[in-house]
Amino acid sequence: MDESPGTDRLEDLRAELDEIDGRLLDVVRERIECCVRIAGHKLEHDVPMMQPHRIGLVQRRAAEYGRAHGVDEDFLRRLYDLLIGETCRVEDLVMGNTPAQERPPCAPS
Repeated sequence: MDESPGTDRLEDLRAELDEIDGRLLDVVRERIECCVRIAGHKLEHDVPMMQPHRIGLVQRRAAEYGRAHGVDEDFLRRLYDLLIGETCRVEDLVMGNTPAQERPPCAPS
């Protein structure tokens, strides 16, 4: 097969992207594991699962990061909506609450 110039470079860049994706997935898993520990703490200490002020803080911090680093704030908001939604689902499971899909969304859009 006749490869065009730059094919090796493209493959190197794709390999780099694959490594970044692996780290990103590891960080998402670590975040979920931390949320499981938080849910256990909330359950043990009778703290409500919903913490709207915390959701707002996390979203503001993501928006500030976006502004400081040139990452689209709307993209980060949507990303955190997904992350927070999964966090709520996992916390509901750990705490034995009504599943997130049976109550209003926990992450404001």
